[in-house]
Amino acid sequence: MKILAIDTSCDETSAALTDGTKILSNIIWSQSSAHAKFGGVMPSLAQRMHEERIDWVIDRAIKNSKCTVGDLDAIAVTTGPGLSIALGVGIDRAKKLAIKHNKKLIAINHLEGHMLSCLAGPNSESLELKINNLQFPALGLVVSGGNTLLVKINKIGSYEILAQTTDDALGEALDKGARMLGLGYPGGAVLEKVARGGDIKTYTLPVPIAGQEKRQMFTYSGLKTAFSRLVKSEEPLTKVKIQNLAACFQDVAFTHLVRVLRYYIIHNSSFVIHNLLVGGGVSANIEIRKRLRKLCSQYSINVLFPKSKKLYGDNAAMIGIAAYFKAQRNEYINPNLIDRKPGAKIFD
Repeated sequence: MKILAIDTSCDETSAALTDGTKILSNIIWSQSSAHAKFGGVMPSLAQRMHEERIDWVIDRAIKNSKCTVGDLDAIAVTTGPGLSIALGVGIDRAKKLAIKHNKKLIAINHLEGHMLSCLAGPNSESLELKINNLQFPALGLVVSGGNTLLVKINKIGSYEILAQTTDDALGEALDKGARMLGLGYPGGAVLEKVARGGDIKTYTLPVPIAGQEKRQMFTYSGLKTAFSRLVKSEEPLTKVKIQNLAACFQDVAFTHLVRVLRYYIIHNSSFVIHNLLVGGGVSANIEIRKRLRKLCSQYSINVLFPKSKKLYGDNAAMIGIAAYFKAQRNEYINPNLIDRKPGAKIFD
């Protein structure tokens, strides 16, 4: 099942070719440097840059895969969530290609792509074996710039939301924390590096909904406000202060995530949890992966992360993997009916 996948949900223009769960090519053109001076993604700029690069990215993905358009079984594209005008660029190209070359079209939820990104890799046969051995129901965790989401995976394609973002997502909070420390945008990755030199015991910050994990929500706005006050109280900032502040902020942000996940694991009685599938840009953070592995080992849960760095952030290969499973269920869409879903949840 060879699929050309396209993702233009935010500030990466990406196209990929997948064959089952095997990645044949995965091209990503990042716009982050263009948005850095604005301190965040500018939708109109993102749209313009997607339009400038989309055709080149698609052509390169096809060329690198050593396939032709004629070899394709289907075309897949992200329909949401994401920036509406950015999503429109990818959807428009996918529609035109599907109609022009008479290919089936598959609409993909970006969050499902992130969650299933851990099932993608260079060796299709070993991955298929691993997927066949997965036991469902399972848990899925997406930690990205725009979403923090915990779901019950009844089976691939059937999901129930257990906890989700109510305000700032984890990635968004880390970026904003980095900006407060003058570390630039996007700052999550820089914050991680700076935090390695800091001491988490230097400052005290409130853990969101501490003792109220049963509310099953992820919230970072209160932590962000408390951190802003702390940063101002410590001015002028020195290198040591910045390292300690970064370490403390990251520590509390991750503590909140793990506490909510732990609460569900402990209090779940509806099924035995054997697997946790993790995806999203924040899961590239070494510290959060370390904490999730430690948590899962305590409860004999197998945790799966994406196999390569390119699969953590926004990319089209994960869209192709999600599309493969939809194709198995014969879930195609009429090109004339496909539309943007900027505020989509994982079950949309």
